[in-house]
Amino acid sequence: MKKYLTAVALLSALFAAAGIHSAVAQTSQTSDTTKTKTTTAKKKAPVKKKSGTKAKAGAAAAAAAAPAAAKMPFSSEAEDDESEPELGGTKSADFNCELSQKLTIWKNDDDDKHIAIRWNKRIHRLTRVSTTTGANRFENRKMGLVWIGIPAKGILLDSKKGQQLANECKNADQQAAAAAPVAVAAAPKS
Repeated sequence: MKKYLTAVALLSALFAAAGIHSAVAQTSQTSDTTKTKTTTAKKKAPVKKKSGTKAKAGAAAAAAAAPAAAKMPFSSEAEDDESEPELGGTKSADFNCELSQKLTIWKNDDDDKHIAIRWNKRIHRLTRVSTTTGANRFENRKMGLVWIGIPAKGILLDSKKGQQLANECKNADQQAAAAAPVAVAAAPKS
C-alpha cells in the first residue's frame, strides 16, 4: 500500500510539474508576443500630411478617377455585378408606380440585351432573360432584381426576398394609353 501511495504521489507531482511548466510556457509566449506587438507598434513612423495645393489636387484627381473606374460598359458581355453601368448614348424613360414610387429605365437602341434601372437612388444593370410569354424580362442575379415589362405596365421584383418592390409601373405612353379608353367610355353618346 505504501508503494502504491508513493507511486501516485510521484505521478501527481510529475503531472503537476508538467502542467505548471506548459502553463508557464504559454504565459511566456503570450507575453513575448505582446512585447513584440508593442515594440512593432512603437517602431512605426508617424505619417506626414501633405500640405498645400498639391495634396488637394492629388485628392481631387483620385476622387475623379475612382468613380470612372467603377462604371461598367452598358452593353458589355461581362457578368452583372454591383457597379453602376455607363449610361452614355442611352434613352431614358421615367416610370410612376403604385404607392408614389418612381424609377427610371435606360435603354440602348443598339443593345436589346441590357437595360439600366434606377431604384433606391442606385443604378443597376439588368440582362435580358428569354421568356415563353413574350414579356420583356430583365434580371440582375447578384442584386436579386427582376424587371418584367408588358405593354400595359411593368413590375420590379426582388428575387432574393421573394417580394414586389414596385408594381403598376407606367411611363408617360402607358399612362396615356390607359387613360384613352376611359375618356372614350365617358364621352356622351349621340
